[in-house]
Amino acid sequence: MSGLVPYLFFPGNAAEALAFYRDVFGGELVLYTYADAQRTDGPADAIGHGMLQGTVELFAADAGPDEDAVHIVGTSFSLLGTAEPDVLHEWFAKLSAGGTAIDPLQKRPWGDFDGQVTDRYGIRWLIGYQEG
Repeated sequence: MSGLVPYLFFPGNAAEALAFYRDVFGGELVLYTYADAQRTDGPADAIGHGMLQGTVELFAADAGPDEDAVHIVGTSFSLLGTAEPDVLHEWFAKLSAGGTAIDPLQKRPWGDFDGQVTDRYGIRWLIGYQEG
């Protein structure tokens, strides 16, 4: 692990969401079902723990019956300078598909590039880079 890794709880669609993020960011996807974890508090095929491992790392699971599903307010996941500019533009476009480009990825008056997007799962991303 490289540091802070978000752990998201989805309302029954963690496998779908993690597959989407793998398609956006690349990396390796590892999924364990409730049955794999010997959990009996939900459907056997629900995701008990999932990991996207790569340049962007995420953990996720299907929320259990007493857990809230992801609803993040007042926060952005920052991917500033995480990859080359062309890759960041590609990520922004893929995250925008089915989501909302809040502020286009563009050059700012101070010379850096950034933009914000909320993806189809309600996660807000800040993507940008410095020209070099």
